[in-house]
Amino acid sequence: MVRRREEALPGQRPERRLTSIEGGRGVGQEAAQEDPGQGTPREQARMWHVVLSVAGAATPLPELRTALEKLAHDHSFFLTARYAADHAEVRYWEEARDLHDAAAIALRLWGEHKASAKLPAWEIVGLEVVDRPTYHKRVAEGFGDPPPQLGGVHPY
Repeated sequence: MVRRREEALPGQRPERRLTSIEGGRGVGQEAAQEDPGQGTPREQARMWHVVLSVAGAATPLPELRTALEKLAHDHSFFLTARYAADHAEVRYWEEARDLHDAAAIALRLWGEHKASAKLPAWEIVGLEVVDRPTYHKRVAEGFGDPPPQLGGVHPY
């Protein structure tokens, strides 16, 4: 079994993580709660900042804007979307147990809402998922700032 120390953020001590076990977590890295009725520990969900980039064939801008506004209405924690005729970027918060779950949900988002929001048949060309502390640290350091127009659906 391999053990290694994770880099610590300022003011925190590094935690150990079992890297030989898929999804191994360090002590204190994830809080556990008891699952009601089961009596077994259950991990708490955390918030993850997601940037999903999609692209494809040119789509009329009014149709695209309407589709992205419908997606914003349907999806909880939606922050903002930027778009052009052949690509778009959607930023939002996702609640998930870990990075793997948050990324899996994000990768399904476009396809699952394609019919209901009338989104174009575009492919996902980029995905970034970071936890809340990392997102806030980036913003505090002047990197990874949110787009100038926070909230809503806006053209590039």
